[in-house]
Amino acid sequence: MRSLELVDSWPVDNVSVAVVSADGEILGSRGDQHRVYRLASVTKLLTATAVLVAVEEGALGLDDPAGLEGSTVRHLLAHTGGYDFTERTRRAEPGIRRIYSNTGYEVLAETVTERSGIAFPDYLRDAVLVPLGMEDASFEGSAAADARGSVADLVRFARELQAPTLLHPTTLAEATTVAYPGVDGVLPGFGRQNPNDWGLGFEIRAHKSPHWTGATSSPRTFGHFGQAGTFLWVDPEARVACVALTDRDFGPWSAEVWPVLTDAVLDEVRGTSATDR
Repeated sequence: MRSLELVDSWPVDNVSVAVVSADGEILGSRGDQHRVYRLASVTKLLTATAVLVAVEEGALGLDDPAGLEGSTVRHLLAHTGGYDFTERTRRAEPGIRRIYSNTGYEVLAETVTERSGIAFPDYLRDAVLVPLGMEDASFEGSAAADARGSVADLVRFARELQAPTLLHPTTLAEATTVAYPGVDGVLPGFGRQNPNDWGLGFEIRAHKSPHWTGATSSPRTFGHFGQAGTFLWVDPEARVACVALTDRDFGPWSAEVWPVLTDAVLDEVRGTSATDR
């Protein structure tokens, strides 16, 4: 894909990127596909998927209590559990504010461990990484931010998000639909969004502005970006996903170049150009 040549000008030492269709075909790639990067908050997509597998297996339920009083597994997945970003303190009642929280995801991992009797790193490995053949991926530390992996790994994961095998399609559909509609909050790096739509682990593009995806991304686009300079998005209407991993932390550079790449990829997939918009 010609659009991926844009990453050659990114101000990073290393970048790996790939585009994969809903049919599982790799439409284009650039960079070392097996280079291992820190995934940072893209980890949350893997954690959320493992939690949803645990729900399907009956280890816990979406509406089971988890975290602060009044909070549930569903609240924590959707960043409405009321927790602070990094501290185990209450900042709001559950369900009324979208407070992006690493703490909430760490509590989710602890909840899976308690209910299943399996340490969360083992659960994530056996429920997600091994079945999908994510051979370069590893996880140790925070369930919110400490996975590592390659573009080759996340291409496999992006295929799963477009044609699920680990989860029932209805579970994935619920996870990528807005939970607690109308709730506002701050999207890290992009300011307050009203509403700040989120599914069960998956950030939903909707009509947010500014945003890290493109101006032409469909409102149904879902995914996540990470502070390590990483992202994964899936656009169900365009029937395509894109993964980009870098070795430079998120900053103004990424907020500038990521949307440009996204729009270029979508233009190429759709067979359009900037002058056709």
